[in-house]
Amino acid sequence: MMESETFDIPEIIPLLPVRDMVMYPSVILPLFVGRDMSINAVEKSLSKDRLILVAAQKDLTDEDPLPERIYSVGVVSQIMRMLRLPDGRVKVLIQGLKKATVKEYVQETPTFLVRIEPIEEPIITEITLEIEALMRYVKEEMEKVVSMGRMVPPDILMVLDTIDEPGKLADIAAANLGIAVDKAQEILEIIDPILRLRKLSEILGKEIELLNMQAKILSQAKDEMTKSQRDYFLREQMKAIKNELGESDERTEEIEDLQKRIKKAKMPKDVEKEAKKQLDRLDMMHPDAMESSMIRTYVEWLVELPWSISTKDNIDIKPAKKVLDEDHYDLEKVKERILEFLSVLKLKGEIKGPILCFVGPPGVGKTSLGKSIARAVGRKFTRISLGGVRDEAEIRGHRRTYVGSMPGRIIQSIKQAGANNPVFMMDEIDKLGNDFRGDPASALLEVLDPEQNNSFSDHYLNLPFDLSKVMFITTANRIDTIPSALKDRMEVIHIAGYTEKEKLVIAKKYLIPKQLNENGLKEKNLAFADHGISKIILDYTREAGLRSLERKIAAIGRKAARKIAEGDKRKIVVTTKNLHTFLGPSKYLPESDSELDSIGVVSGLAWTEFGGDVLYIEASCRKGKKDLTLTGNMGDVMKESVQAALTYIKSKAEALGINEDIFDTLEMHVHTPQGAIPKDGPSAGITMAVAMISAITKRHVNRKIAMTGEITLTGRVLPIGGLKEKTLAALRARMETIILPDENMSELVEIPGYVKKKIKFVPVKNMDEVVKAIFGEK
Repeated sequence: MMESETFDIPEIIPLLPVRDMVMYPSVILPLFVGRDMSINAVEKSLSKDRLILVAAQKDLTDEDPLPERIYSVGVVSQIMRMLRLPDGRVKVLIQGLKKATVKEYVQETPTFLVRIEPIEEPIITEITLEIEALMRYVKEEMEKVVSMGRMVPPDILMVLDTIDEPGKLADIAAANLGIAVDKAQEILEIIDPILRLRKLSEILGKEIELLNMQAKILSQAKDEMTKSQRDYFLREQMKAIKNELGESDERTEEIEDLQKRIKKAKMPKDVEKEAKKQLDRLDMMHPDAMESSMIRTYVEWLVELPWSISTKDNIDIKPAKKVLDEDHYDLEKVKERILEFLSVLKLKGEIKGPILCFVGPPGVGKTSLGKSIARAVGRKFTRISLGGVRDEAEIRGHRRTYVGSMPGRIIQSIKQAGANNPVFMMDEIDKLGNDFRGDPASALLEVLDPEQNNSFSDHYLNLPFDLSKVMFITTANRIDTIPSALKDRMEVIHIAGYTEKEKLVIAKKYLIPKQLNENGLKEKNLAFADHGISKIILDYTREAGLRSLERKIAAIGRKAARKIAEGDKRKIVVTTKNLHTFLGPSKYLPESDSELDSIGVVSGLAWTEFGGDVLYIEASCRKGKKDLTLTGNMGDVMKESVQAALTYIKSKAEALGINEDIFDTLEMHVHTPQGAIPKDGPSAGITMAVAMISAITKRHVNRKIAMTGEITLTGRVLPIGGLKEKTLAALRARMETIILPDENMSELVEIPGYVKKKIKFVPVKNMDEVVKAIFGEK
């Protein structure tokens, strides 16, 4: 201890008001100073003799205390060290020297300057038995307080053992006991050391009684207190300590932020109740607990989902039609359905989102059509691909009991869209799988059912989410692989391939400008003649869609870009004459042009998931052992069609001009070219029959006639599917006539008028009419 007498205490001195503590002589304490007037007081003191009066303020919450709100008795102290902190505060280490009374406030701004009068304490010249007993009692009581868990510096007992002055013992013990400010100030203001020591002993006695009672209560409640409650109790104590030290509590800020976000999310009442319940659990939980991060992630998912956020629909029909026409040529059926939806929405004000399924070959614009619909309607667009999905959890999400669980792709996509009414496209719905992890197609039944999806429950959220406002659009290459229950929930719209004329228009309007832009070209650099585009379509691509055509145009664009980059600035015009210099020789030559009419070779029409195609059936017979050979990778249904056709021929042998005896030694061979490609389906029945009749009777068949239809044992011709796709395939192969079942004639309304002008359609009800159309009356 430094003797106060060695310091010349000035009459006027800066005043530092402090909260939640009382300064005592002979005590060294660190203080954090943050208020402007307090920092000014410290700087004023440092600029002179480093002396300052430290006095407690009466109200702890008072940020700007007036003189009457500050105790008049304080301690003249010396500033030993000072450190400026990054947050603007000042940390000082001070030592109490001598008590003093404030007589007058000389200055109040920018800091307090006060006139003081030092307090002289009576000097104890002799330590009597009573004083010694009182000092020993105080020391013993302090030991009890420490042993009962009071937060006291660990070396304070050793310091107290070395003190033999009653006043100093009382001051240091009171400073480290952590008692209330009013009681600590009461001890400070007692001038007589003996009286001060007696007062402290009374306070110590009461503190020990309180600690005993607290220990008894804690002991009784110990068996009932769970680990989480103890953790909460400790965290609250740590929080209080951090507040005292001026340190921020990041966890508290996080909880408060989540509370604000829950309120802002405008969730349904049940969802908000669950979110608040989980947030309370998170607040009670230790931050390092494994479940803490799981709950935090769950609450964040709840607040980030667009429970009440919807985009405003563009219900103006004409602009919406304009957008659809700008992005896609033709596809009138799809456009009409979207405009109908907008019309009903405009009249009714609210409508459940439609669930459409676009079925068609690759490259016809199913996915891009979804984006165009979103743009026309004014909604957000989101997309997932279901191809190869085998796990039900991909759709419904994982339950939160699993480590790393997360919502399914439906909820994830809704969150990414940021609205609860997006255009939601599900590609490749016909390629869903299933295994021991569940059946995703069955999980989609709820999603794609307008009567159920207003309360879709994801396993992770375990709360209902309204999907009824979502416009679901699915795509598929074929309809037969979609489960019937799922198919029943969707409005199927077939998108067939494009004709040569349609491809020409699309190439000029969309594909060529797009590739010019992507290859850094302009119209003055590269142009395409119409006949040049037509030759690309006919001789270099064979597809229902447009992907190969776009790739060929892109290849020409790259070659043109190279020429320009090498210095050739001349404009390039692609025509039929120079097309081979860009793309090489023709890849496809229609077989109907390459060969003459033959015996036993007939043009059939087939449907594949890539569109329609022309399938040539070949039949050959000779005298030998009675046998029927089938080659060309035929499926079971196709083999049965051959058997049915042969039975029909045998039953009609006389009418067909065939000697019935020939069948006893007839060795018949039916073949479909391109044997590496599997082929199946009933629609080649009449084609098989005509090929075998041609082979047996040695009569030629016109290669310009294509046919499709299923045959029965009695010769009836049954209807087929995919007529538009097959018709477009016949047009690409330059066929002139199509023989088709009479029941399919009603579907010709979907065939463009210019196609019907180029191709003659011959309806038939039975094989007799087919034979008549192929071979004539005889």
